[in-house]
Amino acid sequence: MAVNLKMTGLSGFVHEDELVNMKPMLQTAQQMLYDGSGAGNDFLGWVELPNRYDRSEFDRIKQAAKKIQSTCDVLVVIGIGGSYLGARAAIEFVNGQMYNGVRPAGIPEVYFVGNNISSSYLNDVIQIIGERDFGVNVISKSGTTTEPAIAFRIFKKLLEQKYGKAGAKERIFATTDKERGALKKLADDEGYETFVVPDDVGGRFSVLTAVGLLPMAAAGVDVDAAMQGAADAYKAFADGIDHDCARYAALRNILGRGGKELEILVNYDPSLVMLGEWFKQLFDESEGKDHKGIFAMSANFSTDLHSIGQFIQDGTRNLFETVVWVKEPRSESIIEETEVDMDGLNYLAGKSVQFVNSKAYQGTLMAHMDGGTPNIILEIDRADAWHFGYLVYFFEKACGISGYLLGVNPFNQPGVEAYKKNMFALLGKPGYEERRKELEARL
Repeated sequence: MAVNLKMTGLSGFVHEDELVNMKPMLQTAQQMLYDGSGAGNDFLGWVELPNRYDRSEFDRIKQAAKKIQSTCDVLVVIGIGGSYLGARAAIEFVNGQMYNGVRPAGIPEVYFVGNNISSSYLNDVIQIIGERDFGVNVISKSGTTTEPAIAFRIFKKLLEQKYGKAGAKERIFATTDKERGALKKLADDEGYETFVVPDDVGGRFSVLTAVGLLPMAAAGVDVDAAMQGAADAYKAFADGIDHDCARYAALRNILGRGGKELEILVNYDPSLVMLGEWFKQLFDESEGKDHKGIFAMSANFSTDLHSIGQFIQDGTRNLFETVVWVKEPRSESIIEETEVDMDGLNYLAGKSVQFVNSKAYQGTLMAHMDGGTPNIILEIDRADAWHFGYLVYFFEKACGISGYLLGVNPFNQPGVEAYKKNMFALLGKPGYEERRKELEARL
């Protein structure tokens, strides 16, 4: 089974005739993705990607991953936003949050930097690496984005100090623009192996390009299976609108129009936490325009039931949940009987921890429904590479459809630049002098 959308948690919140009424709009929105007639049509390369990706580069990615595995104890992945969220989500989805501690022999530890501006974080990663062998995958279309550019300066210097310039270039892999940009020029000048950030695939849709595939492959994720999952999803959602992907986009739209302005992507396994982070960028950066959109959030249950659970149960009734439920855990534990039943858990003796988790899921679903919170349920069999690829394409296509239903361009992000301009001005970057004076006066 792939992704199975269940409407159990929508009883009383969404009616069948509402879905029927959405069909003409769904058909139009989906067609806009295929014929390129909608806004942002120069960023639709992801639509056909599962079937039309560059096979020769894909082979080079797997070869580079083997080289990293054979020469590096640690891989440092430098990127921000779509340049790291998808890869990290994939690695944790498949290998778990503790992947660095439980990885098999021959697989490097993977750490992500350049996604913040914390000197403490950078120094912590440097300390973790210590004297071990390491390599760098720097991911940036331009090479000038502040956060990854700072990190790359630091780790490039460390590599050159440790291995010399000639040795360092064999340990730096640049994923960047095909022809232009600061990083592309540096990579060509220094002789780094390069991979391409496609011109027609935006960052938040790029996880199944070299952007995500190289770190995934280096971490031991089966990238062939991930691409096959995406290809199978493409096929499943290619014809008509009677499929779960279009249905999910329609349900979001119906709930949003009904005043449910916040969506929480809920998981019941910490290995899906970063999937939630990727999901947030995908939908918030795609839909949050023109004072429109559903604000996407994420939560990890049952952990967050002990923090934000009260609000979800009894707070403002302006939210809904989308639950990703994984039926089979990567490994299992059985609760054993104890002689002294101090914690009162002997009634669960012989039961699996996953069984308890499933009842927490079911109990929470009904409690939140009773409290006025609708739930969309997405069930998958297991968290493996194939399901990751399938789920990524499911969400990407649903996001494109949903954005067109909303009447926005799902493939640009004009608001992202606002903070950057202010930061550049306050840092004293040349060309921002007047803006700096204005901002400093306000401060």
